[in-house]
Amino acid sequence: MSKATLLLRRFFPSLVPVSQVERLRSSGGALLGILLTGFISTLAIGDDASLPLLIAPMGASAVLLFAAPSSPLAQPWSILGGNIVSSAVGVTAALLIPDPVVAAAVAVAVAIGVMLLLGCLHPPSGAVALTAVLGGPAIREAGYAFVLSPVAINSLLILAVALVFNNLTGRRYPHLAPPANPHNTQDPLPSKRLGVAPEDLQAVLAQYGEVVDISPEDLDSFIHQAQIRAFTRRSGEITCGEIMSRDVATVTPEAPLGKAWRMLVDHHFKALPVVTEKDGLVGIITQTDFMKHATLTPDGRLQVGLRERIGNIIGLPAKSPRFVSEIMTRRVQSALPATMIAKLVPPMADMGLHHMPVVDGDNRVVGIVTQSDLIAALFQRRLDAGENSRDVA
Repeated sequence: MSKATLLLRRFFPSLVPVSQVERLRSSGGALLGILLTGFISTLAIGDDASLPLLIAPMGASAVLLFAAPSSPLAQPWSILGGNIVSSAVGVTAALLIPDPVVAAAVAVAVAIGVMLLLGCLHPPSGAVALTAVLGGPAIREAGYAFVLSPVAINSLLILAVALVFNNLTGRRYPHLAPPANPHNTQDPLPSKRLGVAPEDLQAVLAQYGEVVDISPEDLDSFIHQAQIRAFTRRSGEITCGEIMSRDVATVTPEAPLGKAWRMLVDHHFKALPVVTEKDGLVGIITQTDFMKHATLTPDGRLQVGLRERIGNIIGLPAKSPRFVSEIMTRRVQSALPATMIAKLVPPMADMGLHHMPVVDGDNRVVGIVTQSDLIAALFQRRLDAGENSRDVA
């Protein structure tokens, strides 16, 4: 390959591979977004309106909202704040500066500066500012009404379509940052106390000093996932099936709470998978679930919860839970026997899960992995690696 070809290839962006399904989803979302935005704008504004019903920058907004919805530039405040601010800046520039070329340049420059100041940078908004200056006599005559219609209306409509479409098709939108610590403490998550910390990323990004089209939270997540993959290789790809307990005690949703509690006490368990013959794993009941439905008296005895005590005062019949289905956790995470144990570290370390049911392809419980199983496996692997290194030496 010639040097000229190699040089030219360096100008092509290094994009993340995108599946065919993702391409179709992005194109379909843009089609639906522009179509509905234009159609509803027509109903709201009317066919005989002097202003355009659909401004051209909405096409660029559609690219971000439906092809790159995780981008910080595609979030709700970015599109709403960016478009509204930029249109107001463009109208102001057109009113104050007679020369349209100078007005256009000033409008775009000021719009970018204000968007960066307000944290709502949205690239299509630069075109909105330009449209406010060079869009024609109808837009100039409308003045600041252009900010409301069509800019604000178009922006709200296409954003509403993006919210519904992206979430219905399996995307997370808007891309909100996860809570720093689910335990509501100031400590960093256990998995982030070693290695690259969020403060390290913030320092590097601040040193870089340019706009990066990825949020620090997403960048941190990608690095974390890469670390897990690297750890999986180092841990010898131990699977859940190798370390799980296979003789698993389970209960049904219809089981009395007394029976479930006796099983926890008799077996020294802290959790029981809840199963049905038809659906397999449907939940999990833990000691914490029991404690959530009871309070302690000053002398340390269990008593019913506040709702039941108020009911007793006003004469309502007691509604204390009686069956497992009434207090069990229904949204339970599970793993497959072939799942690498490295993937259990984030939910167990960061989310506070102590037990991970292991299911087969039919969602039938075949085992369970506890924090103790995970720690023992990782410790044994570390010992084995140490012995192997001494043998080589």
